[in-house]
Amino acid sequence: QVKLVESGGGLVQAGGSLRLSCAASGGTFRAYTMAWFRQAPGKEREFAAAIGWSYGSTYYEDSVKGRFTISRDNAKKTAYLQMNSLKPEDTAVYYCAAAAFVTPGRIKTIDQYEYWGQGTQVTVSS
Repeated sequence: QVKLVESGGGLVQAGGSLRLSCAASGGTFRAYTMAWFRQAPGKEREFAAAIGWSYGSTYYEDSVKGRFTISRDNAKKTAYLQMNSLKPEDTAVYYCAAAAFVTPGRIKTIDQYEYWGQGTQVTVSS
C-alpha cells in the first residue's frame, strides 16, 4: 500500500511561484509513475503533469507547459511540482497520484492511478 502526502500549497499572487511536494511511503517509489492532478471548484479533476518511472519522461497539460515542471527524487521518495508564472486560473486543489502500471498512451488519464494523496490547496490571487 502506498501512502502519498502533499505539501507546499498556499496563497500566492499572480506571477508568483510555488513548489509542491509529494512524499511517498510504502511500495517501491522508483517503480511508480507519478502525476499531479488538480480540481478547481465546480469542475472535474484534471491532469496537470506526470513523470515516468523508467526514463523520467515528463508530460504536461497544455495550459501548464512552460510554467510547471514535474520532477522526482527516488532516494527521497518524493515527487515535486514547481509552478512558476502562476495565474488565477491555476487556483485548485492539487492532488498527487501514483500508478504501478500505466497503459501506453493513457498517462494523462485519471483512472490509471490507484494511489492518491489528500490534496493541497493552491490559491492564486489577481
